[in-house]
Amino acid sequence: MAALSCKFRPRTFIHCKIFTKIPSISCSFQPSQSSIKVIINGAAKEIGRAAVLAVTKARGMEVAGAIDSYLIGEDIGKVCNMEEALEIPIINDLTMVLGSISQATAFGMNSVVYVPRIKMETVSTLSAFCEKASMGCLVAPTLSIGSILLQQAAISASFHYNNVEIVESRATAVDFPSQDAMQIANNISNLGQIYNRDDISTDIRARGQVLGEDGVRVHSMVLPGLPSSTAVYFSRPGEVYTLKHDVTDVQCLMPGLILAIRKVVRLKNLVYGLEKFL
Repeated sequence: MAALSCKFRPRTFIHCKIFTKIPSISCSFQPSQSSIKVIINGAAKEIGRAAVLAVTKARGMEVAGAIDSYLIGEDIGKVCNMEEALEIPIINDLTMVLGSISQATAFGMNSVVYVPRIKMETVSTLSAFCEKASMGCLVAPTLSIGSILLQQAAISASFHYNNVEIVESRATAVDFPSQDAMQIANNISNLGQIYNRDDISTDIRARGQVLGEDGVRVHSMVLPGLPSSTAVYFSRPGEVYTLKHDVTDVQCLMPGLILAIRKVVRLKNLVYGLEKFL
């Protein structure tokens, strides 16, 4: 699970952090310097290393700290195979890093949460807390801009087709249906449309899992070597309309991550979904 938190006050720092199963990212912004300082939690892991490189290349941002329980003491620049060391050692204590760069713990922190699966009750509780504390929070089930565009296109197409099937594939076993498939199914449900009327009573074990009561079917495949892929097939007589999104590398998350960092530092309430900023 990941969270990015930050807070803005005139002439003070903005602090943000991401908590994930994998890396988390923290950042602080000092208006007088116009620089967003980013701390990466889980920096030695695959997404963390990608985040270090992305933040280093982003205008107006800099890596200010690296946190992990692995490779402690190693320079994060060298861990990321950068040509020059960043002179930032990996530390396993977030509080120490925040305190050393800006006395961040004295200022309260906003949060951005990047988590594939989260209960709406949790989001509601967090939203109430943010409102009370005037604290900004971005809850992002995905940081992939391509995934968001696929979801939006599926909503538009759902008004014009009566048949739809979602097919997803992964190289390794995960919880199925995936969050991407569930999000698409939820988005195109409750729009007054009943899909796949001709075979809605077919045995779901052979025809995929039905999500909700609108007849949306999801088929999930796990085979070594397959890319992480989500496809949505719409059809009507004489026509098939296909939407597909493949993920081949964690680099696909970096544009969304950089966008999230830039936007979240100005929030004073909870926003659900990176799509609100596209």
